[in-house]
Amino acid sequence: MRRYFFRKLLVYGLTFFVAVTVNWMIPRFMPGDPVAGMVARANVTQPQAVAAMRAYYTELFGFDRPLWQQYVNFWGAMLRGDFGLSIWLFPTPVSTVIGNAVPYTLALVVPSVLLSWVVGNWFGAYAARRRALDNTVLPVGYILTATPYMWLAVLLAWGLGVVAGWFPVAGGYSFALQPTWSATFLLNLVHHWTLPFLSLFLVALGGWAIGMRNMIIYELESDYANYLSALGAPARLIRRYAFRNAVLPQITGLALQLGVIVAGALVTEIVFAYPGLGSLILKAIQNQDFFLLQGTFLFIVLGVLIANFIIDIVYVVVDPRTRAGMAGANA
Repeated sequence: MRRYFFRKLLVYGLTFFVAVTVNWMIPRFMPGDPVAGMVARANVTQPQAVAAMRAYYTELFGFDRPLWQQYVNFWGAMLRGDFGLSIWLFPTPVSTVIGNAVPYTLALVVPSVLLSWVVGNWFGAYAARRRALDNTVLPVGYILTATPYMWLAVLLAWGLGVVAGWFPVAGGYSFALQPTWSATFLLNLVHHWTLPFLSLFLVALGGWAIGMRNMIIYELESDYANYLSALGAPARLIRRYAFRNAVLPQITGLALQLGVIVAGALVTEIVFAYPGLGSLILKAIQNQDFFLLQGTFLFIVLGVLIANFIIDIVYVVVDPRTRAGMAGANA
């Protein structure tokens, strides 16, 4: 068991190193000059003042140093928890900007991931035993899982927001309110959160339902299910064993789908102008904010890796065959 977790940590550590390196390289291959953008936003026209500002910002952000030194300084600052200053919102630290956006993204991703997985698996398992429900769940599931996140978000915003007028189509809360812990503000938050959540939840729900339905049918037709049925075992007991075996691939699928769901959340936030990490990435690209882009991607990479590691541990806990294999390998 200890050797297994050590290998996992080594793999995740190597993945983190490569991901962070690529994360550092991507903004520097983007066209444009972020310092020139800052000077342009300052509306300074005098040549001497422009030159002085360029020299100041270039030195402040370390762009005057060789690339290898910028890379080393980046790792050193990151390990200290320093992600630099935002170019777009100068001189606000990147950690502060990301900290203000993270709760919104987590409020979308965590409930949509967990609820779609639980509800989708339940619907899929139930549909596998009910032909009438199977004839409706399966086509709807295929449609949902093939629907792009951003397209469904646009449809929901148009249908339930613009036409019906039931939900707002932009923002995290009404601009007339101030963030507080009052019931009025929290209800307003939920009101703005509903449509982005539904766009993520519905797309993921279809995939989980189809996957569980197919796995349940496969398990109910397997040899052990036929053997238990021949012995006169109750149908409920056979379905329970089938569900326990069918849910294991779904746990693995959850780890594989985390990156897709997070990417969908980022695009959905842009559609609804939701103040999460997706909106930050768009603003960082538009303003060539290297440091904000690096910090946002770094948080996403860390979140996906940590979630995958937790799912790996959960898989070992719930699958006795994995523990038996690990024990045999260590013997």
